Amino acid sequence: MDLQRIIYLVKETKEIITNREMAAHVKEKGVADYVTQVDVAVQNFLKEELYKLYPEIQFLGEETGLQQMNTDSYWILDPVDGTTNLIHDYHHSVVSLALCQQNEIVLGIVYDPYHDEVFSAVKGEGSFLNGKPIHVSSAKKLSETIIGIGTAKRELAKENFTRFLKVYENSQDIRRLGSAALELAYTACGRQDGYFEVYLNPWDYAAGILLVEEAGGKVTDWIGNKLNPRQGNQVIGTNGNIHQELLRIL
Repeated sequence: MDLQRIIYLVKETKEIITNREMAAHVKEKGVADYVTQVDVAVQNFLKEELYKLYPEIQFLGEETGLQQMNTDSYWILDPVDGTTNLIHDYHHSVVSLALCQQNEIVLGIVYDPYHDEVFSAVKGEGSFLNGKPIHVSSAKKLSETIIGIGTAKRELAKENFTRFLKVYENSQDIRRLGSAALELAYTACGRQDGYFEVYLNPWDYAAGILLVEEAGGKVTDWIGNKLNPRQGNQVIGTNGNIHQELLRIL
């Protein structure tokens, strides 16, 4: 698998993502769930180019939705993680691409075109930001941390914000970037110490799992179980040191 070639392809999406005219064409998929021409164009481009390189590998993308994969190897793509941010020209939208083999994420890339940052990882080889090794933070206690939050499942808003308050009271502060993939990438490089969300689809978290784990951290569901990249999950990713403490609050 040629990681640098795949990174090059992902970076070629920058001109699509930063096209404000395409971003203005918005359709609503559900409550506060949107798709733009950018999402579709990025997915179509990467699906076509990846098929040229690796025709034997199937493809799971956000704009095709959850589906049963009848193969042991498939790409998992979120063409724009942070579509609402994109619509508002709020520069926290990324491309998230992962490769799943035998139910394990073995390659992950999160590309932030606005800050020219490529987070990448291959299983067993560490995590990197623009080619330089990264590692999770060394914080030992929740009281020493910044924690990222996600607001999925609007029908659970009151329950979620009760959790956010508890985490806020027990940490230094909380943050919300509006992109699960970016939250996990920031956790991997130590800009924040953890992140959680009540529900994410595989394309939201697949690449981020590997980034955090290869950077020395931990990613599970809210019970502490390993995530299944074939389905949606509760997600918590941390530097590992604070994992149990944060799980107790959730």
